[in-house]
Amino acid sequence: MNQVSDRLAALAPSQTLAMSQKSSELKAQGVDVINLSVGEPDFNTPQHIKDAAKKAIDDNFSHYSPVPGYMDLRQAICAKLKNENGLDFTPEQIVVSNGAKQSICNTILALVNPGDEVILPAPYWVSYVEMVKLAEGKNVIVETGIEQ
Repeated sequence: MNQVSDRLAALAPSQTLAMSQKSSELKAQGVDVINLSVGEPDFNTPQHIKDAAKKAIDDNFSHYSPVPGYMDLRQAICAKLKNENGLDFTPEQIVVSNGAKQSICNTILALVNPGDEVILPAPYWVSYVEMVKLAEGKNVIVETGIEQ
């Protein structure tokens, strides 16, 4: 049985996946395409990152992490933001996630009640409208241009 909630069934199919599929089809036809749909780089993971991931497994970083992320990582993010961006944050103000899209969706689901209006300046990423729908909010699209 292929049953999903009414909430989920009300969402449109993923435009991101549709764009990615179209990119793959065009590439198969020999068209030179740069696929920016899924946010995946066009290069392999650098070796030093692979080595660090392997070391993390060897060091038993293979369990659930604290919900906001490891403290040393959050401290390193604070240092980066201070040194490279001139921004002052404390580790308690930092939450580590597996991607911005997840964080944005979690925030929308945490803050938006059914019927709440959510202002989206256009252009916007294609998933935002569906995230607001999932939270049962109302999208209010504000058309913008480079001058705004």
